[in-house]
Amino acid sequence: MISFPLRARSLSSRSWQRPASSGWRLSPSSAPKPSPQMADAKEVVAAVRDTLKAHGVRTVALVPNARGVETAVECGINELTYVISVSRSHNMANVRRTPEESMEQFKTLIQEYGHKIDFRLALATALGCPFGEEIRTERVAEMVQFGLDLGCKEISIADTVGMSNPKRTYDLMNALTAQFGADKFVMHLHDTRGLALANTLAAMQLGVHKFETAAGGLGGCPFAPGAAGNVATEDTLNMMHEMGIETGIDNDALHEAVLLLQQYVHAPIVSHLMSLYKPKPCV
Repeated sequence: MISFPLRARSLSSRSWQRPASSGWRLSPSSAPKPSPQMADAKEVVAAVRDTLKAHGVRTVALVPNARGVETAVECGINELTYVISVSRSHNMANVRRTPEESMEQFKTLIQEYGHKIDFRLALATALGCPFGEEIRTERVAEMVQFGLDLGCKEISIADTVGMSNPKRTYDLMNALTAQFGADKFVMHLHDTRGLALANTLAAMQLGVHKFETAAGGLGGCPFAPGAAGNVATEDTLNMMHEMGIETGIDNDALHEAVLLLQQYVHAPIVSHLMSLYKPKPCV
């Protein structure tokens, strides 16, 4: 996972008002010690919340525990994505709980905070475990059903370490969309092996139309060995636009936002399109 200053995060968040993104994940709310990148989550939210709200952009926080939920509610976040790993070993490494214990906590948190904030369930390692644990489609389906029964309108299916391939992605999502419908799912794909765009297309063929991406291909997971960043937003949009799919997002404005990030991050921007992009000259 990449660290960069509060000013960079607040500026880049504000710059997204121009590309016309409908949702912005501001910052996970995790413990500062294992995830120092998240230590200033409250400050990031405070710096950009009003600007994003004024432009109709919903704020989303990724949280793994009760502390994160409490912080997000205090900050006035619109929606929470609560993460539970399908893999027992990964969930233990991430939050020191079994998946079953996290599910019980999630149920309690929805009962306590469900009237104040919208919840989404994210299933980490649904497409592969970095510790070699087998991920059964039946178990993923059980956890999807659990989230829907609690009132979650959407379930995020995550390839946390970028282990999946188009066939694996298609097979899992074919089973899930057949049982629950395509509109219930959001894809969260990492690009460790360069297959995230192919996996995106595999899910699109089944009617899935919501994808979580990262500007510049940034991101990762401190508890997932070998995980690269999320698939780059600009590469995903380029593929869709080239296929004639309208997204409503301004490519030039998005590229400018990524260029702004480049001034602050001490990590490479992993994006095919940015290597070709030439900023417009100032006039």
